[in-house]
Amino acid sequence: MLTEDFTDVDAAREHVAATLGEFRRSLLLVPIRYGGVLTGDQGGLRWIYAFTGPDTLTAFARARGEGGEWEFRQVYGARLLDETLAEVGVPCGVAVDVGSEGAFLLPPVKGIVPDEAAVDGEPEGAAE
Repeated sequence: MLTEDFTDVDAAREHVAATLGEFRRSLLLVPIRYGGVLTGDQGGLRWIYAFTGPDTLTAFARARGEGGEWEFRQVYGARLLDETLAEVGVPCGVAVDVGSEGAFLLPPVKGIVPDEAAVDGEPEGAAE
């Protein structure tokens, strides 16, 4: 989704906004493992894994050596970004279709996640 080489900053911003809008409207598969949503930690951030279809979810499960039959929940991207990430309690983004050619990341920054959940936002309880 975000593989184009943009030299025009405005075109790049428009592309990111369109991709984010498409993600927010999409119904995603979020694997449930070990009593909660499946996450991974990388670079000081937590990432919730989400998949656009059963094929990418199954391929990811098999690549981890954990079979191809995982429990999952269907969640709209908007709910994942606006509600779930805010409940995690640590900086958290979304890793979409990990292990596939179409994989991409939605980092926890303003404009993608709620300001209070963004790493570039004000810490909870900060004076204004």
